[in-house]
Amino acid sequence: MASVYDFKPRFQALLRPLVGRLHQRGVSANQVTLLAAVLSLLVAAVVGLNVQTQLWFVLIALWLPLRMALNAIDGMLAREHGQQTALGGYLNELCDVVSDAALFVPFALLPETGPGAVLIAMVLAIIVEYAGVMGPLVGATRRYDGPMGKSDRALVIGILALVVAVGLAAGWFIAAVFWLMAVLMLVSLYHRVQRGIAEVATPGDRDERP
Repeated sequence: MASVYDFKPRFQALLRPLVGRLHQRGVSANQVTLLAAVLSLLVAAVVGLNVQTQLWFVLIALWLPLRMALNAIDGMLAREHGQQTALGGYLNELCDVVSDAALFVPFALLPETGPGAVLIAMVLAIIVEYAGVMGPLVGATRRYDGPMGKSDRALVIGILALVVAVGLAAGWFIAAVFWLMAVLMLVSLYHRVQRGIAEVATPGDRDERP
């Protein structure tokens, strides 16, 4: 199934000149990673504290494309400009999970929506990313399979935030979107586990468990 992640190479090509300039000015991948996380937390806090005025959700809609750009930039700085470090690996994964969770919270605070669907989607987002990170632990690559990976979630949440901001989303509709995301994240979880196993499987592999 298609995923927004499939368009990442084209997105990176557009950002490459900017990444080169940032490197020349001494900006590090870790600085970009931390900046994206701090700003995500700030946006989530501002919207969450003003959730009664739904127009504030436009901040999430505006922020998420910038966050996606920063996520691509930190990776390009690390890989293409010799900035890969063990600390950077930890920061990249942990900050993404924290930022995702934070940006879900304002939707859970909407009085007409209820927190159930949002919290379940939040937990599944963490599990899906954990499954992706486990790839290298079993000898596979870091898995980004969709149909509801990090980039896909950012696109859906950004569009939903815009719809909420202009007052076109009823509580039941917001909850339905998060339930749909949850289902698609279960599919993503299956894909990441199954394809990770397939990467390291050999023809003689057998499951000996009863």
